[in-house]
Amino acid sequence: MSDDHEAGVDDSEPDVDDADGHETDAGDHDGHPHREEFDDDPVGHARVGAGMTVGELLETYGEAGIGAADVHEAGDVLAEMFGNDDCTVFLSLAGAMVPAGMRGIVSELIYDGYVDALVTTGANLTHDAIEAIGGKHHHGRTHDPEKTLREHDEGLREEGVDRIYNVYLPQEHFAEFEGHLREEVFPALEGEGAVSIADLCAELGRANAEVNEREGIAEEAGVAAAAYQADVPVYCPAVQDSVLGLQAWMYAQTADFTLDALADMTELTDLAFDADDAGCLLVGGGVPKNFTLQTMLVTPRAYDYAVQVTMDPEATGGLSGATLEEARSWGKLETDARNASVYGDATVMLPLLVAAARERVE
Repeated sequence: MSDDHEAGVDDSEPDVDDADGHETDAGDHDGHPHREEFDDDPVGHARVGAGMTVGELLETYGEAGIGAADVHEAGDVLAEMFGNDDCTVFLSLAGAMVPAGMRGIVSELIYDGYVDALVTTGANLTHDAIEAIGGKHHHGRTHDPEKTLREHDEGLREEGVDRIYNVYLPQEHFAEFEGHLREEVFPALEGEGAVSIADLCAELGRANAEVNEREGIAEEAGVAAAAYQADVPVYCPAVQDSVLGLQAWMYAQTADFTLDALADMTELTDLAFDADDAGCLLVGGGVPKNFTLQTMLVTPRAYDYAVQVTMDPEATGGLSGATLEEARSWGKLETDARNASVYGDATVMLPLLVAAARERVE
């Protein structure tokens, strides 16, 4: 026996300090520091193959990291929200979603019972009605390589064409829209006193559906018509900021017609108040996003599910890019709510997420 052992000295491995300076047994951790945050969950590699479904694609995204992991999580939350029969779902729709070709996805969500309330812009409702009565948006381009950017858009103006990024809309469709409102929509609301914006949206949906069928329009009747037929309320809190709002104001100059901007608040709040569970799908930001989220501030509850698709950064301090975690600090989301954010083009992300969620639910 050595002198050390004779003296009672322990010759096992000594304790070492971890990264935080705390003493730990190196033998227990194979030489690694104690880790509170770290979990043994290795990143895998997404796999794609011919014939795989959108749902399968999002599932394999879950093996990956960075944006793919966020899209996977958002699809998972959306599927749980859509699959919860006790969940009241609010869809917030901002941006040029109708001109960009997302109209059918939204109207089908409404028809098929996945949406209980729609909050959107007057612009989306305007473009939706234009297509309902026979107008079309067209593929265009952002610039002409043989012209300056200014010359390109000046040329479009001279030709009576409006540009929305790479989508073109002939201006005569706005004249047709004005006629539609004055003949089919506004007269039904005259003499009713101050009507709610939701009532205006419902009349628009009714008229869109009737004219679409009467005239045999090849294009479907669209979002407002789907909401009217499915008895889903449509809220448009900034209707003044659109051609629809401009036309309503012009009509009100010579007719017994006016809108009550506050009338929708009671109905919307009641819908949130009575919900067993509540969820929101936020496409883009702006007024629709805040109008949807702030509803919970005057109820004893908050959203149980939330998914947002945005391209805006949070560092600007604007609502459009604000995280859903920030919304939790305001009491707009429950502390244990399931939420996910996807940063990307909504014309790419919305179809992907909706297809995957519907595939799982159905």
